[in-house]
Amino acid sequence: MSTDNKPNKQKVSPWVIYGAIAALLLTISYFSGEANWSDPKTSSLSDFYKYLDAGAVKKVTYNKTTAEVYLNEAALKDKVHEKTRNDIFGKTSKGPHYTVNIGNENELFLKKLDEANKAGKLEQYSAQSDGAWGEILIGLLPIIALVAIWIFMMRRMAGGGAGGGGGQIFNIGKSKAKLFDEKNDIKVTFKDVAGLEGAKEEIQEIVEFLKTPEKYTSIGGKIPKGALLVGPPGTGKTLLAKAVAGEAKVPFFSLSGSDFVEMFVGVGASRVRDLFKQAKEKAPAIIFIDEIDAVGRARGKNNFSGSNDERENTLNQLLTEMDGFGTNTNVIVLAATNRADVLDKALMRAGRFDRQIYVDLPDIRERREIFEVHLKPLTKSEDLDTEFLAKQTPGFSGADIANVCNEAALVAARKDKKAVDKQDFLDAVDRIVGGLEKKNKIVSPEEKRAIAIHEAGHATVSWMLEHAAPLVKVTIVPRGQSLGAAWYLPEERLIVRPDQMLDEMCATMGGRAAEKVIFDRISTGALSDLEKVTKQARAMVTIYGLNEKMGNVTYYDSSGQSEYNFSKPYSEETAKVIDSEISLLIESQYQRAIVILQENKDKLTKLADILIEREVIFKDDLEEIFGHRPFGKIGPEVVTEA
Repeated sequence: MSTDNKPNKQKVSPWVIYGAIAALLLTISYFSGEANWSDPKTSSLSDFYKYLDAGAVKKVTYNKTTAEVYLNEAALKDKVHEKTRNDIFGKTSKGPHYTVNIGNENELFLKKLDEANKAGKLEQYSAQSDGAWGEILIGLLPIIALVAIWIFMMRRMAGGGAGGGGGQIFNIGKSKAKLFDEKNDIKVTFKDVAGLEGAKEEIQEIVEFLKTPEKYTSIGGKIPKGALLVGPPGTGKTLLAKAVAGEAKVPFFSLSGSDFVEMFVGVGASRVRDLFKQAKEKAPAIIFIDEIDAVGRARGKNNFSGSNDERENTLNQLLTEMDGFGTNTNVIVLAATNRADVLDKALMRAGRFDRQIYVDLPDIRERREIFEVHLKPLTKSEDLDTEFLAKQTPGFSGADIANVCNEAALVAARKDKKAVDKQDFLDAVDRIVGGLEKKNKIVSPEEKRAIAIHEAGHATVSWMLEHAAPLVKVTIVPRGQSLGAAWYLPEERLIVRPDQMLDEMCATMGGRAAEKVIFDRISTGALSDLEKVTKQARAMVTIYGLNEKMGNVTYYDSSGQSEYNFSKPYSEETAKVIDSEISLLIESQYQRAIVILQENKDKLTKLADILIEREVIFKDDLEEIFGHRPFGKIGPEVVTEA
């Protein structure tokens, strides 16, 4: 742990420094004997002789051509000298008060001064020295001040102060990477990363390679150039990088892909060069670039970009630094992205990112481990079962689980509880998945019955189909933008077959089918259902090749570059067939749901009546009405909204 507790240096405004310099110059000049703050008037030689004879002159300094006249205090009170009495600040002038042009009367002028001095009418007269160093210094002071200010500004712009970084104009091409080393206190380690066993093993190997390279080099192994962490948002890619920073005993440079982007041309490439220069100086070292797709997108695919695209220049420099001529092999680059499909092929090749580590959504076992990590700081009830919590959060990422734990603690605190229990977590899941409960939403009895019939239709059809997910809970309490929701526990599958997808589509259409069976009319409440089944049907026809009429063909673009194309990868005739097959799939499952509900109309009505009365029903209520479900496995939970 670092013990360096140096106080932060206070930043001084440059205007304060400029003002202080100006004030110093004015003070020196004002109090200097050589300073001339008066406004001397030009006097003729004859008038000067009159002032001299009248005893008004105190001192005279002269050279070969001109003389400066200083009046005494008595003369300054005379109205004759009123115009030259005060200096430019309005105070009594110290002089000189007049300047006199001597011309060729040097001898007569000196004779007059000598006579006046002997007569006591002139206190002092003297010749001005040829080397007026005081005046020369005063004249040079403004120039010296300007030079000093210029040097000060140049040093600030060059990042000479404590601020440094890219905030200064001459430092704009410098890297913005934050350095973590033994002086920084990084508390995240691999122990804090639950699940992700395969990813941790790969990452730990890189850290060990930097710690003990002889273990691998002794048998001819080479250190990998880079590792790319790929996966959905919130799965722990950045957390793994933080763990590397906490575990590695080597310098760790961390920055985002957007830190390379700037409005000035060439800045991105310059920052890449500076980043790798710093890393090579501290080698062995690790560089972590978060969201690398900001600069690593495939080149030449965007029809709107010019030939001198700044992002492409940055990417070219990154490619060169990672594996170019004279590359230092003691710098490892870690990067994270959830858009690996759009990255440039040259960036993904072996020798640059040697390893692609896929960080997937956690399964039920990994979710339990993640819950155990995030439950440590919470005061929880003794009977809290992490296995149950893992089952209730299917498809949740690590970030989602952290949010569930925090939300459960807030729910418990809102109810003035001393510990977080099972119900608080269920309420937190409902809050996150369904949205905030709207207790003050006014629903008419007619609308409430329609919502209950809709949700009961989902429950009935899913209960009667083999491959549909079994229901856990149904509610007609409005949450978020939904008026009701049904919670399911689908089986976690690695592959999905057509009959499974069709059963799921049929269960999704059960809500609208129930409205048709009971009321003989439909409503707008099935919007989310229609959106879901349309996506499923389109995927079956155009992506997975599960449609007999379309055959074994897919129009899916795994490279992610289809967004730049203006034309579709199929003809207009094929588009008509696709639309027809999608509609046929959905309508067939809709009619299938209607048939199932007509056969179980009495049970559907009974279930809806219970739902209207209680607003929330569970699996046990369905078993009382329909009996035990003869098929299906219980897995994680998902939600279907009304």
